[in-house]
Amino acid sequence: MEWNDEGIVLSARRHGESAAIVTLLTPAHGRHAGLVRGGAGRRQRGVLQPGNRVAGRWRARLSEHLGTLTCELTEALVAPLLGDPLRLAGLSAACALADWALPEREPHAVIHDGLVHLIKALS
Repeated sequence: MEWNDEGIVLSARRHGESAAIVTLLTPAHGRHAGLVRGGAGRRQRGVLQPGNRVAGRWRARLSEHLGTLTCELTEALVAPLLGDPLRLAGLSAACALADWALPEREPHAVIHDGLVHLIKALS
């Protein structure tokens, strides 16, 4: 199983010494998690900030597995918000709510587009 899609990083939590489990919201695959090798390291830490748009490639042997994810930054939507704590809190709340409320692996193109517009409006 393999797919490529653009998505918004909803969360990234450390897993082991240098890996991270990242959750993306994609228009075609919905909320999807994957293991990013080296995701907790210096190179990927800035890319995997909640709210950034990335081009993701997910691979697994079976569709039910966690799978590995590679992410490449396409648009740094978080960077303009770093100087304003109130807007950054709004972005964090929106990403956390989407991560918590949306069912996994169900497409939500309208919610994805709405979240992109919200993030752009905050900046």
